[in-house]
Amino acid sequence: MRPLETPRFAFLLLLLAGLVAAAPARAAEEDFAHWLSGLRQEALADGIRPATLDRAFAGLEPLPRVIELDRQQPETVVSYADYLRRVVSPERRDAARERLAQNRPLLEQIGRRYGVQPRFIVALWGIETSFGQASGKFPVVASLATLAYDGRRSAFFRKELINALRIVDQENIDPKDMLGSWAGAMGQSQFMPSSFLLYAVSYSGDGRRDIWHRREDVFASIANYLSQLGWRADETWGRAVRVPAGLDPALIGPSVKKPLAQWRELGLRRADGGPLPVAPIQASLLRPGGPDGPAILAYDNYRVLMKWNSSNYFATAVGFLADSME
Repeated sequence: MRPLETPRFAFLLLLLAGLVAAAPARAAEEDFAHWLSGLRQEALADGIRPATLDRAFAGLEPLPRVIELDRQQPETVVSYADYLRRVVSPERRDAARERLAQNRPLLEQIGRRYGVQPRFIVALWGIETSFGQASGKFPVVASLATLAYDGRRSAFFRKELINALRIVDQENIDPKDMLGSWAGAMGQSQFMPSSFLLYAVSYSGDGRRDIWHRREDVFASIANYLSQLGWRADETWGRAVRVPAGLDPALIGPSVKKPLAQWRELGLRRADGGPLPVAPIQASLLRPGGPDGPAILAYDNYRVLMKWNSSNYFATAVGFLADSME
């Protein structure tokens, strides 16, 4: 048998390598198409119209950047002090006061309707999206489809994807205009689709809830979210306090609630050294930064903020940013 000629042999090797490399790519495409077909059947069974799915799924493919971001979540731990310095910076405090002044009539009107102080609406708006300037540019349907197909929490994101499709179906939103973070949080209030369906508001009453462009809907949706979760307009979020030496550590934590009068008797004082207010308020003593860090007394509204984002850092930052607008 005559040996293979070198150029022809090299060509055959390259061709074989290309075929091997292309096979997984084609398989992945076919797997995603098969997965998407199953999702379509689920959405149809959920009552979503075929025309809506045709719009939402047109040209839909997994987004490699979303997968990359999902797999590169930071593992470093940010200290409480560093987090507050970054999130409640002097620049953000100044911007919050400006936005409150610019939108005061609308905010006060919405605040009265939903029983939420305007400064907390602005604080959440500022921390979530820098007052609407950083709401995300990822197409929400594509991001959620990517995470549901390939993500670490497929079941969670699949439910959110179905909810996103329901929004497109109900609200007549073009999927291309439905933008948010890489993880599917939408608009200037960063609502996940499930939160949008529960709490988003059309403030004008025209039936279209636009948390991307209409400031009145952004503010009202934030306020409605807090109100529905039990916000109290007659209380603030909590306050920074001084704790006396020797206080029983068992008293620290969200499971311990005492009236402010009892915390006064235990020797707690305001951070500036003054006495705690005389008010019939229940509060828990927390140290978000650890056992040796600063202490706060958290009121019931703090617990509502924790339902928005279950992070003590986040809830405390919202409180401090809101306080800077008083």
